[in-house]
Amino acid sequence: MRRLVVATHNPGKQREIEARLKALDCKVLALADIGEPIEIVEDASTFEGNALKKARAVANATGLPALADDSGLEVEALGNKPGVHSARYGGPELDDRGRCAHLLRALAHVPPRDRTARFRAVLVYLEPGSGSKPRMFNGVVDGRIGLEQKGEHGFGYDPVFVPNGYREPMAVLGPEIKARISHRAQALDAFVRFYESLALS
Repeated sequence: MRRLVVATHNPGKQREIEARLKALDCKVLALADIGEPIEIVEDASTFEGNALKKARAVANATGLPALADDSGLEVEALGNKPGVHSARYGGPELDDRGRCAHLLRALAHVPPRDRTARFRAVLVYLEPGSGSKPRMFNGVVDGRIGLEQKGEHGFGYDPVFVPNGYREPMAVLGPEIKARISHRAQALDAFVRFYESLALS
């Protein structure tokens, strides 16, 4: 059976990715399954750059195909920030709820009509070897930032991000709806189609 390492230390991302890949004929490994820690510095200026760095580091360290995600929230009123810094927005001492609170404070004087935002995700699949070509898969979900944190599902900015077509944030809508509409779900669907085509080739 093929093996695939998911190159993330984020348990929320790990759960979402593993759930999406259950139907594939492969054994999905987490970084915790590898043994020795793999140092990954996410200092690229784009989601694509960070995802590629993570995939390359894990594929080189393990000798196995790697799937890496980089994703984040872009808020138009903040010049598309926090962007690639979404996981560290407001400082490293903040947890998810602290980052959401920091974002709401930054938007305190922005009216609801101007609180447009989007979640973006980039997945990179890379096989080991110097000649391996990375494959990229993208997903975007548009929405807006609510006025308060609501809900207990998901992680990250799910308590404040309201997808277009819905009245409640992702953390209220729950995992079933998120699995259908989210940025990561879109990128994972594209990856699954690609990976299934590999098995047929």
